[in-house]
Amino acid sequence: MLTNGWPLVGEMKVFIVKRVARIIPLVILISIGTFALLHLAPGGPIGIVSGNPKVNEVDLARIREHFGLDKPLPVQYLMWFRQVFIRFDFGRSYVTGRPVLGMILERVPATLELMGTSFIIALVLGIVVGIISALRRDGFIDHLFSIISTVGLSTPVFWLGLMVIAIFSLKLGLLPSGGRVTIGGPTSLTDHLKHLILPASVLSLTYLASWSRYMRAGLVDAIKRDFVRTARAKGLGEHTIVFKHALRNAVLPVITIVVMQIPSLFTGAVITETVFSWPGMGRLFYEGLQRYDYTRVLGIVVISSLLIVLFNLVGDLLCVLIDPRISLHRRKGPAIARSRFGAAL
Repeated sequence: MLTNGWPLVGEMKVFIVKRVARIIPLVILISIGTFALLHLAPGGPIGIVSGNPKVNEVDLARIREHFGLDKPLPVQYLMWFRQVFIRFDFGRSYVTGRPVLGMILERVPATLELMGTSFIIALVLGIVVGIISALRRDGFIDHLFSIISTVGLSTPVFWLGLMVIAIFSLKLGLLPSGGRVTIGGPTSLTDHLKHLILPASVLSLTYLASWSRYMRAGLVDAIKRDFVRTARAKGLGEHTIVFKHALRNAVLPVITIVVMQIPSLFTGAVITETVFSWPGMGRLFYEGLQRYDYTRVLGIVVISSLLIVLFNLVGDLLCVLIDPRISLHRRKGPAIARSRFGAAL
């Protein structure tokens, strides 16, 4: 039992150091797999010019030598590894010739804006819908939200994006079909928000549907526990019991699930940004794959991997801050929340 906050702070520091130490080899393993897959794929890094009839075999050999592609694959990876992880230089784009890191940093704000907005919408509405469904369990509202959630989980993101564009942009003309701002028009907050509404809504729908069901299951399980019956026996009001006692226990496993699903936001962002022409990392990644720009693709994979593992670290720390009973040790960590939530489902 901790008597003050200092032992917990020291334990957190040790935990953070250990997790950060594991992040580096994890990102390296991801980079090895991605590097191998990209270079073994048909076409290879010079696939954009190999099909050009004006480029002969002599030119191709010179291009391979210039980029070091004539060397064995392990040697190519070691050269790239030294350049990226030691010199912190992601190289230049095969297509544009610009520094890859600069291209990525230009797109990061747009992606974080889209992901952050979608995350807030899904989390807030998911918790609200889950609470309402739990309190109106097996009623009309609960069944209605259950049907909507099922539809939301079953609908592909790309199809939903095309449908909302067809309805709200082409048919009704209420919102723009793509981009971040109106090209050639005045720059304003209102115009920017209009461009953000559709992609953020589409990206958040799947997670809203999922998180609302997790919230419902967690709250229903918490309401059935002994401490809730004890609180009712003491004469506490239903509002106090639900929002002060039951909700705090129910939201912890939901946060664990939310953090575990944050990486999939990057995947959804790739599709959403492509459909809505949103100028973020996802669209940059898609364009890199289309144009065989592998330095760009590898740079995005490395930076995205770092962001994903850091989000998971933040999630573990949030679980401890919300419920001090959880230890930061591996055997007593957030796995407790996951196992307890699994029983609720």
